[in-house]
Amino acid sequence: MTKPDLKLKLKNLPTSPGVYMFKTAAGKIIYIGKAKNLRNRVRTYFQSRNHLDAKAERMISKAADFELMVTESEVEALILEANLVREHKPRYNVDLKDDKHFPYIKVTTNETFPRVLIVRRLEKDKATYFGPYTSSKGMRRTVTFLSRLFAIRTCNLVIPAPPGKKHKVCLDYHIERCGGPCEGFQTQQEYSELVDSVIMVLSGKSKKLIARLTEKMNQASEEMRYEEAAKIRDQIEAIDSVMIKQHVDVGELIDHDIISIAREERDAVAVVMQLREGVLIGRQDFQLSAQVEETDETILESFLTQYYNHQPNMPDQVILPIELSGAGLLEKWLRKARGSKVKVVTPRIGEKVRLVDLAARNARLLLDELLIQKKQYAERTSKMVTSLKDELGLTRSPRTIACFDISNTGPADAVGSCVYFENGKPRKSEYRHFKVKGVRGQDDFKMMREVIGRYFYRIKQKESPAPDLVVVDGGKGQLSSARAELNYLGFSGQPLIALAKRLEEVFLPGRQDSVSISKSSPALVLLKRVRDEAHRFAITYGRKVRSKRTIRSRLDDIPGIGPAKREALLKHFGSVAKIKKLTAEELCQVKGINLKLASQILKQLQAK
Repeated sequence: MTKPDLKLKLKNLPTSPGVYMFKTAAGKIIYIGKAKNLRNRVRTYFQSRNHLDAKAERMISKAADFELMVTESEVEALILEANLVREHKPRYNVDLKDDKHFPYIKVTTNETFPRVLIVRRLEKDKATYFGPYTSSKGMRRTVTFLSRLFAIRTCNLVIPAPPGKKHKVCLDYHIERCGGPCEGFQTQQEYSELVDSVIMVLSGKSKKLIARLTEKMNQASEEMRYEEAAKIRDQIEAIDSVMIKQHVDVGELIDHDIISIAREERDAVAVVMQLREGVLIGRQDFQLSAQVEETDETILESFLTQYYNHQPNMPDQVILPIELSGAGLLEKWLRKARGSKVKVVTPRIGEKVRLVDLAARNARLLLDELLIQKKQYAERTSKMVTSLKDELGLTRSPRTIACFDISNTGPADAVGSCVYFENGKPRKSEYRHFKVKGVRGQDDFKMMREVIGRYFYRIKQKESPAPDLVVVDGGKGQLSSARAELNYLGFSGQPLIALAKRLEEVFLPGRQDSVSISKSSPALVLLKRVRDEAHRFAITYGRKVRSKRTIRSRLDDIPGIGPAKREALLKHFGSVAKIKKLTAEELCQVKGINLKLASQILKQLQAK
């Protein structure tokens, strides 16, 4: 923005609460913040630079514009900020790494006979969720333990069966790992009691569950149902043994989350210890990326908003190692999310201080492990890059590498990929994929030339730095095509090689024979890693393109089927192949599909 435009925009800022986003000249969001009063908060960035810290000064120097989103309250601004940071991951915000990949335990309480599943996404489907879990191994062990202990079904059957279809019990029923609800050997009420037991364990309500099971066991014993009583006794002992290992005395039976962080420069680790009714039910740890100038308070506050923004089970108390200036706002937000009061406390004496110290020691231990791994990785990577420079006779070390591959399985849907490595590590924000548009038939050489051309044309237009090394997946033909296109675009000095799959041969422009690199050389290890990643990325995108075309050609051509019904059918049944095998009555389970339309769908699919 020009200075007059900026002054005008600052002059007309609203005084309401909301979220502000700073953007670069290219429109990329680099920072997202919240404010109780947008006018007062945003204007502080554009007044005298003397009061700004180093991080804010760097950020403002790169910001060319800002955008506002007004909210009704400061709490809504906090929620919106957390959602936007999660979506955009701006450079100058504290980053909770890979949070979208953490798994959850899902109990499908929206089904007649629920299942216990492991999922990666929270959905608004009235199911019950627990997590996120950072240790997938421990989480899977928990799911297996509970499923077997309470005989929860593991099949994907729709129960009760659709009209005209009949289910049969599987092996799980015969080895007593399922009560056989599919054939009616178990009532819905009996099954629901088992599911309630699973939910109580996952919620940390094991003491209440043991009391309930003990009462049920005594009743069964009095009525001389000794086999049932013995089974319940085994369940109680199994739950009790887990509780003994995890018990922590905090002097009160309310639910706690004890949170601490450890940080060093840009690296930080947050630890969450979950106590439910005095029982430690889990420890979760998260890697964070922060600016050097960030304070511990800022990092902790940013982590809390990102963590609790997608936390399905809130505690009664959140125990922190340091006091937060925004603790009151955080309590209001947590109360709104939970539907009841959540207290944020910083203990000074007592057992809770010991627990905070325990969480801090765990965080420091995990951070030390992370730093050691990073140091070892950096040393290995440096060796690989240096070795690659020597093996190829390059004038400078290839710190940045772009690798191109073509996925071409037929006369249509040919695609290309570009993966980008920096210091031996994938930089996925620089990955690109391409639909091949200007080549007919299966001509890998021309396709490679098109993809290389499109990539470097953008570099030329934006005046961006070119990679230190370009790798093409293939042999001399692909290499010649790439070289010709680079020369045409004015990149004649661009370092370029080809890596053939069959014998892992490396070809350089202007050389008849391949370069001999030892199979044990760190240079070849790095090249293969880059090439394999480009191959994976190309194949994945190619499958996605072909899948979309297949879906459209087989469902969208049916009269009466639009995008909404197509998505509903695929979401419910999984694939076109499965739909083809169903009856018309089964298809009617999907909203909007009547018997006439179902018959038409099956007729056209089976005809094709």
